[in-house]
Amino acid sequence: MAVFASPGSGDNAQILKELDLAAGPLGVELQHLDIRSPKDFETAFQAATKGRAEAVLIQLAGPVLTPRRKDVTELAVKSRLPLMYEGTEVVEVGGLMSYGVSSTDRYRRAATYVDKILKGAKPADLPVEQPMKFEFVVNLKAAKQIGLTIPPNVLVRADRVIK
Repeated sequence: MAVFASPGSGDNAQILKELDLAAGPLGVELQHLDIRSPKDFETAFQAATKGRAEAVLIQLAGPVLTPRRKDVTELAVKSRLPLMYEGTEVVEVGGLMSYGVSSTDRYRRAATYVDKILKGAKPADLPVEQPMKFEFVVNLKAAKQIGLTIPPNVLVRADRVIK
């Protein structure tokens, strides 16, 4: 599996370490490919294909990925590689699937914190919360484009299926 990540970005080093720890017992070999700028996506997909990756996991966000989401999904289709991401944004524009914290729930929780602060609560007194709601989204259009059939037992677990 190819893992696209931005070196030195936030907590990526720890996340990549955790991915390696999880992959080992499953017998999954990870191919780490650095994405430093939007220009690196095409080269990364070529390297993933050359390295015989069977899927791509994108572990980056922000200014490198956001403006190129659609381009990245098109490169995945061209490379015939399933593309997985932690947020629904990439799936909504053509990625295969995502699993991660629900953005809607995260923003809703943030709004409750803003409300408390505006009503006089001290930010330092507010508890830190762990995400509680996760979302699994599958894009059947993307699956069809790369010739992949998603088993029914996977589809029933999805919170949302894009047809």
